[in-house]
Parts: sequence; structure tokens; C-alpha cells
Amino acid sequence: MKINDEFIVNIEKLSNLGTGIARIDGQVVFVENACPQDELKIRISKVNKNFATAKAIEIITPSPYRTNAFCPMQKVCGACQLQFIDYDYQLLLKKQIVEDTMRTIGHIDTPINTPIKSPEIKSFRHKIQYPVSQTKVSKKLLAGYYKPQSHEIVNIKYCPIQPEICDKVIDFIRNTANEYNISGYNEKKHTGDLRHIVIRSSSYNGKLLVTLVINSNKISKNISDFSKRIFDEFEDVTGVCINFNNKKTNVILGEKTECIIGDDFIYEKILDKTFKIGSSTFFQVNPKSAENIFKYVKDEIKKHNNPTVLDAYAGIATFGIVISDSALKVTSIEENKESIEKAKEVLQINKIDNVELHTEDTTKYLKSIKKKFDITILDPPRKGCTKEALDETIAHTKNKIIYVSCNPATLARDLKYLKDNGCNIESIQPFDMFCHTYHIENVAIISL
Repeated sequence: MKINDEFIVNIEKLSNLGTGIARIDGQVVFVENACPQDELKIRISKVNKNFATAKAIEIITPSPYRTNAFCPMQKVCGACQLQFIDYDYQLLLKKQIVEDTMRTIGHIDTPINTPIKSPEIKSFRHKIQYPVSQTKVSKKLLAGYYKPQSHEIVNIKYCPIQPEICDKVIDFIRNTANEYNISGYNEKKHTGDLRHIVIRSSSYNGKLLVTLVINSNKISKNISDFSKRIFDEFEDVTGVCINFNNKKTNVILGEKTECIIGDDFIYEKILDKTFKIGSSTFFQVNPKSAENIFKYVKDEIKKHNNPTVLDAYAGIATFGIVISDSALKVTSIEENKESIEKAKEVLQINKIDNVELHTEDTTKYLKSIKKKFDITILDPPRKGCTKEALDETIAHTKNKIIYVSCNPATLARDLKYLKDNGCNIESIQPFDMFCHTYHIENVAIISL
């Protein structure tokens, strides 16, 4: 087998990265834009020692689960890898991904529940981050997502997974920036003004916070005037901010943000609690699906009589705040100072007095105390928890650990460690937070 060889294959299943898996003489071939039960003609694009990758060049017999993608840009945009697959079947495939990951990495045989659907599969994404560049000759701004495995921007004027108003705001920025002599960013040369457009959209009231990420450490009059023009143009834009990022980095937001006009936040609602979301606030991109997760966790908390709860890796203490009226006391731990300050504001808005906030690393905090909590909620970043953090969690938890994860691989690794150290994995419930992608959120209930 070599590059550009062509074969006819049957797609057996989906990999944990969303590519189809076929076999040629026993060797695994990962095929882009493939659906299980497809019969495809493929062309080999890369050959490694243990596997090869390929692109489909002809659909000979389509899978019964293949459907027409509702976005015309699906094949060139890297955002929705599975949009051409029937949504209910997407959920089954995601369940299989979780099962395979738990078995191979975690050696865990706990049955995986059927994923809970996203309440919306269009217009569900409420955080938009578009990189910006410009054409060489006409100097027109380009804004959109990157093509897969590249930094080439797909100029997206319509994205059906985000609210329509976001398309209108981005298109206005794209078409009006030249009037203010604002150029798009050139990543290779590290030149140009506008690096990213970041929009936070409220599913609660439809309001928007627009943030322009600029390649500078100061605001020019043109940038300021342009920001005010955006604010004046759209009734639903409640604030326009400038974020400063003049470093040679792939990180989207710099450390400093300044509000030019309006408010530097939007309101969002989860169950009966109100939250303030800023441009850099960590908050779920799919609030309606997130609400399902918060309800699930809260229902688990309610099974216990006035428990004390540790809310670890708390962010703006969303879990702690949502479950506060079902707990005797909540202790929320988060090392990011800005998030804790936002959490303080949210506690005041919701008139909550039984949530205690600490700005500290979770492991360091647990090492500094002797008390135990009835329940611990773990919601770490994609990299999961360290063994030290898990040891401290076990030592400071009486009854249950609720582990919320956006990465099945690190969840499987951590659950294996907990199981090997005497814990029982009671259940694993997937939630479809990121529709039409291979990503899947999971909540594991663990008893001690």
C-alpha cells in the first residue's frame, strides 16, 4: 500500500476522532467523511507503519444512516465532522466511542447509558470565535473556521449551528472594517489589526457581547470608532470589548480586555439561576444541553439529605450555584481569580449565601484541610485530574464523586485510577453538548 493507491472498502465503525475505519489486508485505514456501512472508493493519502489515512473519492453504496448535511460548507469547514450522518445514529456512534474508550483505556465494564440529546441541533452554539485574515489583492476581510488540519480560513457567511444574528454581526464587521482602515491579521508575518471576532450570545434573552481581538497593546481611534459603530448598528449587541493580543501565539484571547461601549457581559440562565458571562468567562457553548447536565447532577445531589459539597475546578462556580439550594453548604475551588470574581457577582445576583469561594489550586486546597465532604463534583479541563488530585479527592469525600468530563480518554484513565483505589463506578451518562462532532460530554457517578 502506498500514497495515491485506490481501493474499494467497507466502513466498519467510527474512530474516536470521527473518521471511518476500514481494513485493507488487515491494516487499519482511517477514512475522512465516512459513515459506518458506507461502501467507498478511497485514495490513500498517508501511510504509517501501523495504519494509513485516506479520502473518499466516490460513494459506491451509501450507508442507510447517511443524510444530506444542512450546511453547504460542511465538507470544507472543520467544525461539524458528522453533520452528514443521521442525528440519532450520531448518538449511537458517540455511545460506542465512549464504550470503546472505557474498555481499552480504563478496563471499565460499567454499562454506558444512551446519550441524552441536545435540545437543539441547530443554532445551539452560543460562543463563536472566528479567526480573521484578509485577501492579498482586494484586502477584503475573511472570517470563519479553519479548514481541517490547516490554518486556511473558510470565509463563512452562514453557519446554521449558531444564532442567525451572529452571522449578521460578523458580516457587518467583515464588510465595514475597511472604512476604518482596519486590516485582517497575517499569521505568518504577524501583521494586521484584527485577529479574531469573539461573540458570546445569550440563549436566555438573545443579547450579544462582541469582542474584537487586536494585534496591539493599545486602542486606536479607528478601532474605538468601529466598536461604537457595531454597537449602534445592532440593538441586540449590549457591549463591544477590545482584547489585546500582540503575541505570536495560537491562543485566541490575550490577558487584558477593555470595554469600549455598553456592558462587558451578557446574562445567561441555567435552570432557575442567572449568570453573568464575559468575553473570557468559561461557560458551556451549548447552554440548553448544559442545562440537562446541571439538572442530572442536581438530581443526584437531591438523593442525599442536605449534603456538604465540594465543587472542584469550579470556574465561575456554575455547579456550586446551581445545586446550592439542594445542599447544606458548597465549597467552590477555582485557581483563576477572574472567574472567582465573576462567581461572587453571580452569588449576589441570585442571593445565595451557602456557597464559599476559594481562589486556589484544587490539590493544594485539599492538602491544607482535614474536613471531608459528603459529595465532590470534579469538572476538570480536558487533560483531566492528576493522580495527586484524585488521591486527595478520595481522602476528603465520604459518599460520592460526580465526575464531569469533556474528554472520554482522560475520564477513562481517571476512572481506572479511582477504581484501582477502591471506588465503584456506578454509572456513566453521556450528553451531546457538541452536536455533529465526535466530541461527547460524560457524567460519571462514583461511590466510595
